[in-house]
Amino acid sequence: MTTDTTKTAIQFENVSKSFGDQIILDDLTFSVPKGMTTAIIGHSGAGKSVILKHMVGLMQPDAGSVIVLGCDMARAPQKEVYATRKRMGMLFQNGALFDSMTVGENVSFPLVHHNPKMSASEVEGRVESALTEVELPGFQNRPVVDLSGGQRKRVGLARALITRPEVVLFDEPNSGLDPVTSQAIDELTIHLKGLLGISFVIISHDIVGTLKVADHVGMLYQGKLIEYHEVNRFIQSKNPVVKSFLQRNVQLPNGGLPALDDILSSKSEA
Repeated sequence: MTTDTTKTAIQFENVSKSFGDQIILDDLTFSVPKGMTTAIIGHSGAGKSVILKHMVGLMQPDAGSVIVLGCDMARAPQKEVYATRKRMGMLFQNGALFDSMTVGENVSFPLVHHNPKMSASEVEGRVESALTEVELPGFQNRPVVDLSGGQRKRVGLARALITRPEVVLFDEPNSGLDPVTSQAIDELTIHLKGLLGISFVIISHDIVGTLKVADHVGMLYQGKLIEYHEVNRFIQSKNPVVKSFLQRNVQLPNGGLPALDDILSSKSEA
């Protein structure tokens, strides 16, 4: 299969991965379009995090290829893999901030690490811009230990954006957040995608939030993407596993398949 790198940010081609006798990914094929938000949902332990690890080249498939921004992450020379990673950002599940550093030092860390010759004034300007984008202007000197959970997520997102990546990966972006803060993070994600044109990949247990921010949604079940479509078509899936998963998580009163507007309104009323 030939990947069209003008339209596709990431391509999984017949990817399989097992741990011992346990099959995690089973002949997985899908693509992440450029400039859009793609979400992968599924039960805990389904293998969503394994997909992310393949995208950054921390894990290699037993079979198949993972092409990220034109780079085969399993077969390319390490120098090319490292260069591709520099074109990516990552928002970790718990922020993964350095508590001994200030907000500004955390945000600037990847920029300084990858661009050691960048002037202090330019780094300062980039940090200020990134914090403004995540609606935390003036937080540069705040101690990380004083931040709320939502603020930590925003700082982690600013750090993911500081190098102006082409792809940003989100690992459970709403984990541990209250409904109001979670909704604010969702709205920020939508705003940033429109502002920056970055390709976002999200794995999440927050089904309603995921459906709100995503352009495309896939459900991972028993190692396969049993459904992968644009969000409006995904909602109308006839697959009984998808229907059951949505109805159980969205908790709407009727037994039929919910409409997308109903799902999103159920979130705003939470």
